[in-house]
Amino acid sequence: MLLSPHRRLAAGAALIAALAGTLVPATQASAAQAPAAPNRAQAHATAPDMDGVVAALNAAMANGAPGAMARYSGPEGVRSRTVGVQDRTTGAPMDIRSRFRIGSVSKTFSAVVLLQLVEEGRLELDAPVNRYLPGLLPDDRITVRHLLTHRSGLADYTDPMFNQTVPGFEAVRNRVFTYQELVDLSLALPRTTEPGVSYKYSNANFVVVGMLIEKLTGRPVADAYERRIFKPLKLRGTSYVHPDTRIAGRSVRGYLHPDEAGAPLVDSTEQTVSWAQSAGAVISTTADLDTFMSALLRGRLLSPAMLGAMTTVTPTDTANTRFYGLGLRRYDLSCGTRVYGHTGTVQGFYTYAFTTEDGRRSVSALANTSNHGAANTALGGTLEAAFCGSVKKPSAPGASSASPSARSLTRETPSATDRPAERDLPERN
Repeated sequence: MLLSPHRRLAAGAALIAALAGTLVPATQASAAQAPAAPNRAQAHATAPDMDGVVAALNAAMANGAPGAMARYSGPEGVRSRTVGVQDRTTGAPMDIRSRFRIGSVSKTFSAVVLLQLVEEGRLELDAPVNRYLPGLLPDDRITVRHLLTHRSGLADYTDPMFNQTVPGFEAVRNRVFTYQELVDLSLALPRTTEPGVSYKYSNANFVVVGMLIEKLTGRPVADAYERRIFKPLKLRGTSYVHPDTRIAGRSVRGYLHPDEAGAPLVDSTEQTVSWAQSAGAVISTTADLDTFMSALLRGRLLSPAMLGAMTTVTPTDTANTRFYGLGLRRYDLSCGTRVYGHTGTVQGFYTYAFTTEDGRRSVSALANTSNHGAANTALGGTLEAAFCGSVKKPSAPGASSASPSARSLTRETPSATDRPAERDLPERN
């Protein structure tokens, strides 16, 4: 659902009064909250340091990823780099056009759909979840906003599910869960916080978001993604195929690191991702992720007032450099640039998808491994290199700023935590 300029202005005017009184309840308010504001650093943006991007990709490989890739889109045009392989069996090199599982980046898609429903008057951000899903949750104080900001206190059922990485994965690889089963797994665990008190990341929150979407639209969440985001933005490489286990077409294979040091990698490509669903089961490409994040921050999917609510964030780290809004992360980089987007982890795949607050410069990056936190951290170096230029280059053992394994594709063909990072959990970066 793309909003016309007329509708965006009308919707924005209608929402301002409502949002003014409901953006953050008094019990949640904090001086640490950081609403989106014009960032002077954006006006002095430097050109991307693509050698630094390559260094970050090589560092991800040096730390266990079979391959990695990144795509930058900005005023300078599209620049992309790939290293390593996307298939260890065939030796096929990483291909920037290939599709892959984006893990928790899916949460931003789900958040956009739910916020569009708020704009349409179908639900209220600060209304109890139980108003729309009667009796689902044991606490009427848990609101829709609490879900989107990870402040509900609902425990993350994936913690015990993947306590042993490979056995846990194999137990659910082909299993099909209902939303209710996943919620029940969460409710069987102790609550992590009182509603609204503090940030605690939990996939259960976005499982309930999926339930809300389906209850309010009367259609599967896949239909909402397709009609409201995929088709309007022409995201031809993006899909939600749950519970199908395949990634159709040209694709990257994902490789899961076992907990035991030196144990062989597990090809985790085929899986239902039913344990995540609306919290992490979308498939996409780097080009589509750049398009999506840029369109979101440019106001093509939400009204100005609602986008302002989405980008009103609170800190998630003690250094006050990482923040969370409504299904959207904000990172404050070393050069002062603020970027918005999300990170994603699903068995065999690490993903970063971020854009500047004006939506003019975007970066999406992938490493085809997981349960190896050093590779994830190294991949994050693509953000510093791409958005800050030569201000700060990533480095890691075995990485170099120029490598014959890196391939440049400046013109692309359209494609047909809280716990240790070493644990393969859906989101811990």
